[in-house]
Amino acid sequence: MSAASSKSSGTPSNKGFRFGKWRPGQQNEAYLFLLPSLIGFAFFVLIPIIGAFALSFFDWNLISPAKFVGVDNYKQLLFQDAVFRKVLGNTFYYAVTIVPLQLILGLVMAVALNQGIRGLELYRLIYFMPVITNIVAVAIVFQWLLNRDFGVANAWVWQLADATGWHIAPPDWLNSSFWAKPAVIILTLWKNIGFTMVIYLAALQGVPESLYDAAKVDGATGSQRFRFVTIPMVSATTFFLVVIQMIGAFQLFAEPFVMTRGGPAQASLTIVMYIYQNAFEFGRMGKATALAWILFAIIFIFTLIQTRLQRRWVHYETGD
Repeated sequence: MSAASSKSSGTPSNKGFRFGKWRPGQQNEAYLFLLPSLIGFAFFVLIPIIGAFALSFFDWNLISPAKFVGVDNYKQLLFQDAVFRKVLGNTFYYAVTIVPLQLILGLVMAVALNQGIRGLELYRLIYFMPVITNIVAVAIVFQWLLNRDFGVANAWVWQLADATGWHIAPPDWLNSSFWAKPAVIILTLWKNIGFTMVIYLAALQGVPESLYDAAKVDGATGSQRFRFVTIPMVSATTFFLVVIQMIGAFQLFAEPFVMTRGGPAQASLTIVMYIYQNAFEFGRMGKATALAWILFAIIFIFTLIQTRLQRRWVHYETGD
């Protein structure tokens, strides 16, 4: 009866209603819209990746014909190249120092700026400005600041020595194999802490105030609220920052390239700089691409480890 009345009244039945449902012909339309992006991905990403992997098995200097050498490039890097071991150690040194310092300092700055102080937008702008500055220009400025003879940093050391009577020898930041890496780290921290601060600040503003109120009622001190409320609630953000900053630390290039050129005596040379040297200074394209794939493997392993470990310490807020 209802079906008949529906038919007679002209109301469309659910049987013939196709709005919102997938039709077989729509698949071709979807591929058509995706085609420009797929072509760009294939030509500018997929094909170069495959070509780089194939090139890592050749000896090629960009001039003479490429010669197939199999896995010799990988063997030479892993078992015979002393420079590679040195740059690998330098890169790990950067990673294990830059990433924790960026996280700690960025979180401290974010907590300080999350207290409802006056001029908050101005402070955010000041701390974030280094992130958008040109790294080459900044590195040149830091070369001047850390210069052994007339740098501002060493001038402060001399003034401190005169004021205290201590015999302090200012460090030779850019020409010492010991101080070259700390100089690069100082520049990197100054350049990137603002980004970490902004991300943490956004996470802190999403922490429910009721959690802090409940902790106060339970008698928690300020440090306890920070430890048991703030840190767990921003742990997902911390995981995100650890991953992207670890990748960035392993890919460090511009800072040491401009400031120290990897010296002295390869003390500040990184893997990416060594890739650049082999490809465009030494004409060893096969070795350079093999280096790039080794770097990819290192980053992939560290990212995978972090992804597995995050189940133990990352806390995600779930709804009721």
